[in-house]
Amino acid sequence: MAEGLLDGVLGGEEEKIDPTEGGTEPIVAAVAANLASQNPEVAAETVAMFRKQTEVLQVQKKKLEAEYQFFEAEWNPRLLALRLRTGFQVFFALFATVIGIGLAIVIYQAVQSRSVVIDPIDIAPNLSAEVPSSRILAAGLLDVLTRIQAATRTSAEHRSLSNAWTNDIAIDVPETGISIGQLERMLKTRFGHDQHIDGDLVKTRTGALALTVRGTGILAKTFSAETGNLDKLLTQAGEYVYSQSQPGLWAAYLSNNDRNDEAIQFAQAAYTTLAPGERPYVLNYWANAISGKGGDGAMAEALPLYRETVRLKPDFWIGYNNIMYALAGLGDEEGVVRVGEQMIKAAGGRPGRAPEYQYQNYDQEVWDLPASRAGQIADMETHGGIGTTGAAGGALNLAVAQLEVQMHDVEAAALRLKTTPVDEKNLGDVAAAANDRALLAEESGDLKAAAKEWDAFEVAYANPTISTSNPGYICYAAVTYEKTGQSAKADAALNPVGKLSLVDCYRFRGDILDLRGDWPAAQQWYAKAVKLAPSVPSGHYSWGVALARHGDLDAAAAKFRDANLKGPHWADPLKAWGDVLAKQGNPKGAVAKYDAALKYAPNWQQLKDARAAAAKQKP
Repeated sequence: MAEGLLDGVLGGEEEKIDPTEGGTEPIVAAVAANLASQNPEVAAETVAMFRKQTEVLQVQKKKLEAEYQFFEAEWNPRLLALRLRTGFQVFFALFATVIGIGLAIVIYQAVQSRSVVIDPIDIAPNLSAEVPSSRILAAGLLDVLTRIQAATRTSAEHRSLSNAWTNDIAIDVPETGISIGQLERMLKTRFGHDQHIDGDLVKTRTGALALTVRGTGILAKTFSAETGNLDKLLTQAGEYVYSQSQPGLWAAYLSNNDRNDEAIQFAQAAYTTLAPGERPYVLNYWANAISGKGGDGAMAEALPLYRETVRLKPDFWIGYNNIMYALAGLGDEEGVVRVGEQMIKAAGGRPGRAPEYQYQNYDQEVWDLPASRAGQIADMETHGGIGTTGAAGGALNLAVAQLEVQMHDVEAAALRLKTTPVDEKNLGDVAAAANDRALLAEESGDLKAAAKEWDAFEVAYANPTISTSNPGYICYAAVTYEKTGQSAKADAALNPVGKLSLVDCYRFRGDILDLRGDWPAAQQWYAKAVKLAPSVPSGHYSWGVALARHGDLDAAAAKFRDANLKGPHWADPLKAWGDVLAKQGNPKGAVAKYDAALKYAPNWQQLKDARAAAAKQKP
């Protein structure tokens, strides 16, 4: 019987059921008919059970329909409210997070703040009609400080200068009634390290104006001037405040603006009271002021100060550069190379932690002209288009023009000279411009014009400020003078040899002796130049050029090889080496040297012509 039941329910063939009939009644009838053939009682009970289940299902259907209608009517508004509530919660959470982050940033900035803040300056009641408001007076003092700072050519950190109303944003903090700016000032006052400056302006019994300034860590000082000369008072007060709040930058300002005596006096008086972090900077510009004044013994006096800056601050890269500057001025060019190598090691290689422009004295000794040019351009770009060169060096753009001439890029050098204003009152500018024009004329083959420019340079060189900072430059004039028939001037240009030992002066003396037909004596001076500074390539190079001129090509090639080893980024020895190889019937080797030279002097026309000729030459 069980098998019959299963067969009937699951697919027995005794009776076919039309599945298209709707509702549960056809299904009940079909089941009942199937069971009736087996057991009528079971069939009746089954029908009754199915009918009760159908009634239950109908009741459940109506209930579900009612619940769905309720859901449609009630749930959507509740869902919208839930979504809105969640959205507002997320919004306020994000808003609170932003406020928290903003407050954290403000607190952090307050803790890190080390600004010089000019607060209102009190004005005596009897001056209210003659003097602007205290706010305008404070702004005038701020203007003086800002001008001084803008004129300070230095890589030292510039502390920000502000007045009491800077960044005063007119937005109230909820439930406090104070502005964002006021809140920021409160936090800086509590947690920061700002240096606040205030003061007062009164009229003396004689009718003069007396301005007193004081501040955090700054002793009060009074400055007097006649009525109507308020600008003078503000300038004097501003310089005093700047010197007391930023002594390192003040020393730089004095030194860079040819106020060397004041810089020396300030540094001597202030040094023992300085914070340790300020001392390397003040020492550096103290030494700059000494070398800027020039004269016998200036570099020897400045050198220990430069060395002390590096001892106090081992990563004081400008100190390394200035040690090299002093050593070059003292004629110790081999020492320059050694210090440059120490700097590279201390900086963790090159490029490394030291700015590239701080290698300028090292690069000039090893004739890495592309690196020196790139470094000095970067110096100008990062220091307001001026760079960190002091007054004795002239405008840094003129130094770049000199490098371009030495890289044989005539057009670039001529354009830079044409577009660089020369301050005729600045002796450094005058000397640098004359030097550039002389070298450019020589490069173009106009020796007479070059000689005239060397005459102008010689006038500037007579000033110890120029001769101390650039001792060997006058020696470049010697060969031009000799070639233009001015032997007496050539000998005079080499006078620094009597006081200083310089590779350029030695090698150019060799050139002059060779021009005069004294080849044995010329070779002695070339040998002296090499011995004086074996790591400097220019002595090797000049000796090689002379040997090639005398037909000793193998010896010349050996000297050019040495010069390239000492100065691998200097194009001239590579080009001269290629010339020798071409003469020796090795055009392939010559082209290789010319290609190597073109990396460091890509716009040298003679080099391009030589390469083209060698490429056409048959091996």
